[in-house]
Amino acid sequence: MDAVTVSHSVPSIFRPVLGRRNLRSLFDDHLRRAIRRFPPRTDPTCMAGKASSVERVKDRATGLDKFVLREARGSSAEVFLYGGQVTSWYNTYGEQQLFVSKKASFKPPKAIRGGIQICFPQLGNHGVLEQHGFARNRLWSVDENPPPFQDTTYDCHIDLILKQSGDDLKIWPHSYELHLQVALSPRGDLILTSRIKNSNADGKPFQFSFAYHTYFSVSDISEVRVEGLDTLDYLDNLQSKKRCTEQGDAVVFESEVDRVYLSAPPKIVTIDHEKKRTFVLRKKELPDVVVWNPWDKKAKAMPDLGSEEYTCMLCVGAACIEKAITLRPGEEWQGRQEISSVPSSYSSGMLDPEQIRQMQHI
Repeated sequence: MDAVTVSHSVPSIFRPVLGRRNLRSLFDDHLRRAIRRFPPRTDPTCMAGKASSVERVKDRATGLDKFVLREARGSSAEVFLYGGQVTSWYNTYGEQQLFVSKKASFKPPKAIRGGIQICFPQLGNHGVLEQHGFARNRLWSVDENPPPFQDTTYDCHIDLILKQSGDDLKIWPHSYELHLQVALSPRGDLILTSRIKNSNADGKPFQFSFAYHTYFSVSDISEVRVEGLDTLDYLDNLQSKKRCTEQGDAVVFESEVDRVYLSAPPKIVTIDHEKKRTFVLRKKELPDVVVWNPWDKKAKAMPDLGSEEYTCMLCVGAACIEKAITLRPGEEWQGRQEISSVPSSYSSGMLDPEQIRQMQHI
């Protein structure tokens, strides 16, 4: 890496003072300290003979079918057919990234508390259907003939599909196909891509909202901040969807938060100071972002959440809520959420996360 490339990751106010030689020295010093702090636990040369795998198994605790994705470099994920729900994501360091409550129910029709819930055709009570729609408590199927997904070329993935049932038609009289692909990239990122098609034979369009309701595992909610949402308008569900404006430079947590941030940028970061870990969320065709933590009072009233578990979870997920999506018969919509997990010291902008991650495996 030459000095010109490095200079792009250092604030411009420092460049005239540092000079190329000192700039490179500063970068090398940061790099050495970062690698000492977060040494790679897997030698890529030892992984060269291993291949990624996708295995269908019965979950021992629940008896439900799930898929276990194992990427060759060490990351893994678990996806249940019930709800089409990701319930586990381990990074290449063997660290669990998602939260699932110890009191979560895996018995229909209750949705699984945690992981990544697929909220369709509505989120929360932003509509006339049950909380978060019905996709998260239906039994999905393996998609034997999945449509091609843009920007997805990863070997380690599973394709699922959900279609309307008789019960669905009674409460939402539309025919649809909801395709979901869950993938792990070689660097351990978790990518969810959804494609929804209007299959109505009566010529009628339909509208829907959508969200990846993502439960992150955090050390202590009071030590977490979400950046990238400053100055944005949001709908406050604690104030009957009142439209407010974010005044802080980051979202921090001192009480219950239940918000939908509108027209958010394509990248949002969630920083866990105690674990020194940052979740980087990238999204496409999902303009909004949901941020939720129930705090103590509501947590105690939830039968599938431990009274103290609110301290170690935070929901931050890509969504499309404010402006519902309309599809005419035959039309399709596609949305995507990609999550990376990197050390928090890399989120300041001094060093590029992907450059550091590549350097760790040299």
